[in-house]
Amino acid sequence: MTYNIHYGKGMDKQVNLDRIAEVIKKSDADIVGLNEVDKHFSKRSNYEDQIRWLANQLNMEHAYSPSLALKSKRLKTKRQYGNALLSRYPIVTKKGHPFDFIPGLIEGRSMLEATIQINKQLFQTNVTHLSLNPFLHKKQTNFIVNQLHKYSHPIIIMGDWNMRPGSRGWRKITRDLQDVWHSSGKGPGYTYPSLRPRMRLDYIFTSRNFRVVETEIVTNIPKASDHLPVKVTLSYG
Repeated sequence: MTYNIHYGKGMDKQVNLDRIAEVIKKSDADIVGLNEVDKHFSKRSNYEDQIRWLANQLNMEHAYSPSLALKSKRLKTKRQYGNALLSRYPIVTKKGHPFDFIPGLIEGRSMLEATIQINKQLFQTNVTHLSLNPFLHKKQTNFIVNQLHKYSHPIIIMGDWNMRPGSRGWRKITRDLQDVWHSSGKGPGYTYPSLRPRMRLDYIFTSRNFRVVETEIVTNIPKASDHLPVKVTLSYG
């Protein structure tokens, strides 16, 4: 499942991680990519390490990739904001790729790169959140496509891509990977804004050696974030 949690701030302007945990728990997803996750970031999220809190609540393993890391006067730890991963299976490796392609420009985007082991099979499982700026979006998409050719394991890449289906970025990604919604989703697959969705911004892409069994938009607590999660059931081997 992929889910932009908006640091737990819901459509009612309340920051409530319990709701986010409930959405994830009810989804029964084994692997969850998260965007806009705070880690000791600021007063807005009570300086919480949100991914550690969620991992403890849900009894899952976790990984984190800061898209923004700021020094803090209040804390010894850095104030961070970025992408995260929750998994019921062992996370064997993890690495963050900050998208700092232009010196001096801090835009706060990155890709989390992780390897998950299920039985004896390794899966490349990445989480990203791309820019709204077309120039930066193109650079980030190109970076992701170049990374694809370095992986030897089956691939899952998910997140908030800030693009439309059929766009240039989408076409570039789907030359190598399948858009799971295209394979088995019903309807337009809109994920944003969560209460009256009219855009598809959140995607899960996989290598073609997966069979896509079912894809759905998760709507059980729509006000928990400004995005709705996308969930896919995959078969491999």
